[in-house]
Amino acid sequence: MNNSVDKTQQRLDLWCSGSDVAFKNKEAEKAYKDRATRIANAIQLKTPDRVPIAPLVTFFAANYAGLSAQEVMYDYDKAVAAHRKTFLDFQWDVAMSHTVSFSGPFFEALDYKQLKWPGHGVPPTRTYQFVEGEYMLPHEYDAFLEDPSDFLVRVYLPRISGALQPLQMLPPLRMLVPYYLGLLTVFGAASALGVSSAIEALLKAMVEFGKFAASAAALQEEFRSLGFPIILGGMTQAPFDTIGDSLRGTQGIMLDMYRQPDKLLMAMDKILPIAIQMGVLSAMTGPCPTVFIPLHKGPMGYMSLDQFKTFYWPTLQKLMLALIDEGLVPMPFIEADYGDRLETIKDIPRGKAIYWFERTDVFKAKEILGDRVCIKGNVPSALLCTGTPDEVKAYVKKLIDIVGKDSGLIVDGDIGIPDEAKPENVKAMTEFVKEYGVYK
Repeated sequence: MNNSVDKTQQRLDLWCSGSDVAFKNKEAEKAYKDRATRIANAIQLKTPDRVPIAPLVTFFAANYAGLSAQEVMYDYDKAVAAHRKTFLDFQWDVAMSHTVSFSGPFFEALDYKQLKWPGHGVPPTRTYQFVEGEYMLPHEYDAFLEDPSDFLVRVYLPRISGALQPLQMLPPLRMLVPYYLGLLTVFGAASALGVSSAIEALLKAMVEFGKFAASAAALQEEFRSLGFPIILGGMTQAPFDTIGDSLRGTQGIMLDMYRQPDKLLMAMDKILPIAIQMGVLSAMTGPCPTVFIPLHKGPMGYMSLDQFKTFYWPTLQKLMLALIDEGLVPMPFIEADYGDRLETIKDIPRGKAIYWFERTDVFKAKEILGDRVCIKGNVPSALLCTGTPDEVKAYVKKLIDIVGKDSGLIVDGDIGIPDEAKPENVKAMTEFVKEYGVYK
């Protein structure tokens, strides 16, 4: 593990240096290095100058700028303006572009079925909603295990995208192998069966995504030039969640743990190297070494602790260790309550990950994990939306006093800044961290 330790330090040092940033001026360069170093020290459980504050923002930026969620999903200039205003007004230790607001036209081009988004299934002022279902049937594990790529292209994509339904008529993609005969067979069938409409939809979606991505990347570089590091690097998913969220659905995967556990475990092992590759490649193309991993189906209430140790943790742990070996910093967003599995998830190298807790008792988490990982969070959404500034300050004080003792805390909301948060409460949280969270 010595090599991974060195790689992590090297990646964080490179991030903190800002050597690839065209800073606006010397003041911006100093501010960037101070902010990034503050966060890097917290990650590594070293004592920074003060507690960092690094919120995730989705549609709070739109609300704060007087726009609807639908507007920022469909008008990238408005999205840029909303995020620019939000992050420059609050002056947090990080900034982020409108990446997690996504692109409405991109989803429309695909006739995407797994998401409802503002103005398309939910009101224009509401956030997007995931549409879960059995997009892989119980008997289809064998087909997935035999050839995941073929299954995803010819079975899965047509089920989640109306525009890509013609792909289900393609012959198996492995038929491409026998030199030019394979090309003739597959592409000839594609032409004869009208698959070109799916290709056209993909091209349209790619063009739209290119516009969105270029807009987000330009804003990200603008923020960096002004002295704000980016904390969202790459992204990947726990193998259990890949199956439970996108393929089998909650009910399906819960039944599989009892009815066909061996195939479920085999499928997760098949997905693991893909998840590792996704995390590494997505982080390597960005300026920050963190890898965001949203955890959905591992908490108390979804499965027992024994099931967690059998089905969920082994591949998640291997995923995080593989990312650490590459010098990356896993940042699992631990949704719901992990109270009885804190001892289990402690088994990773010290100072190499950020655990972001939503509902878990964060003070208990500090007791068990405080000498192992940096903790992110977890100012309650209810408090930010319905509380008073004084109530917010009181909670943040307790958070800093207990969870931030010595080091190892990055302040954020429990799910980031909720869309409906009161600006005065977000301001109170921000100012209190900067004033009170100084390490003597």
